[in-house]
Amino acid sequence: MTQPCTIATPPSTAAAAAPTLFSRPAILRRARYPIVTMSSGGGGGGDPHLNLDTIFQQKKTLRSKVRKDLKSMTSSQRSQEDTAIQNLVLDSSWFKSSKRLCAYISCAALREVDTSQILSEILSDPAKDQENQTQIRKKLYVPRVEDKNSHMRMFNISTIDDLIPNSMNILEPAPVDADGNQREDALLIHFLLLLLSGLAFDRSGRRLGRGGGYYDTLLRKYQELAMERQWKQPLLVALSYSRQIMDDGVISVTSSDVSVDALVTPDGVIRISSAALERM
Repeated sequence: MTQPCTIATPPSTAAAAAPTLFSRPAILRRARYPIVTMSSGGGGGGDPHLNLDTIFQQKKTLRSKVRKDLKSMTSSQRSQEDTAIQNLVLDSSWFKSSKRLCAYISCAALREVDTSQILSEILSDPAKDQENQTQIRKKLYVPRVEDKNSHMRMFNISTIDDLIPNSMNILEPAPVDADGNQREDALLIHFLLLLLSGLAFDRSGRRLGRGGGYYDTLLRKYQELAMERQWKQPLLVALSYSRQIMDDGVISVTSSDVSVDALVTPDGVIRISSAALERM
């Protein structure tokens, strides 16, 4: 990657309108991958005899296949799906009502679902408190990789200019602002929504990441913190291209993998957990 992943210019408004929101889409294009046995560690009734080496190899194989399939998408296909997914998020009540949320900075080189429109909306327009009829600016927290030991933090930013490219040319927030003040860490506050990426997902909420374990480590830490402080757990909502949706059983998981509550796809929202069914 020779250029930093940047916030892309929002797609043209002439793009096709987003489809109607619904809870469990009857039709989603199925990815063309063989079914593999799922591990017992992550729940769902898998084969108890699978060891970690087997699971990691299955994940490695699936990652390679998904990356190849994502690279085969044309720019037009990606743009259409990016627009549909972001429109679903922006039009949803659960997004509009979130005053504090975490979201990833999309990277086109990694074939991640674009978040430029979502981030622009958060950073440019104040949210409206329906109860008090007052304008409240949303607070946005975005990820920063701390080291190579799966440690990541989410820092508050108020403008795109708060982001700088890291050693991999991926945009991240510096831990301090231009005045040398420490940025607010998401682990210090109560947020109720996290928009995250991944390589593959299924309708049961299983997520295949890129292999670093950064999101799983951060999410487990925050979930433990929320339980300790008796906070409501945040909704974990993944943004997914249609060809990233796998058949059940394709994604192998371990006990350290964190499942998502819902998926936003070009064809609609798949609400998975009881929390998503209640709050979305």
